[in-house]
Amino acid sequence: MLKSANSIELRKLWWVGPLTILAAIVGVLIVRAVARMILQPPYAPGLEMIMIPIVLTLVLCAAAVLVFALVGQFAKKPVRTYIIISFVFLIISFLPDIAAASMRMPGAGWPYSITLMIMHVVAGVITVLMLTRLTVAEKA
Repeated sequence: MLKSANSIELRKLWWVGPLTILAAIVGVLIVRAVARMILQPPYAPGLEMIMIPIVLTLVLCAAAVLVFALVGQFAKKPVRTYIIISFVFLIISFLPDIAAASMRMPGAGWPYSITLMIMHVVAGVITVLMLTRLTVAEKA
């Protein structure tokens, strides 16, 4: 259960931010490894080349940390606001995956698209939970 808080300690982002990004990358790579064990080759680029999920997770989670910092600075209820923003962006992130399901390229299709969606959910849950739980201001 999330702590009920109206303030976060942005200075904690100096260590929580990089740790969150690293944890999200590890989570995505675990999903990738499991998918490669289950799915048959040929693999689409997101599963074939390890750098694609690493770089995309790094960039997008870093952006999520920056958004969290902005929300923490300006929102009256930063945790609640950030969770709503994150959920909206998670749903939007599924749109290219759904489009990839209909592509006619080796490795594409619903199994690949569902794997990407799972990667998004894993990275999103890790990011939201770590940022919102590890930066909440402690009550005195």
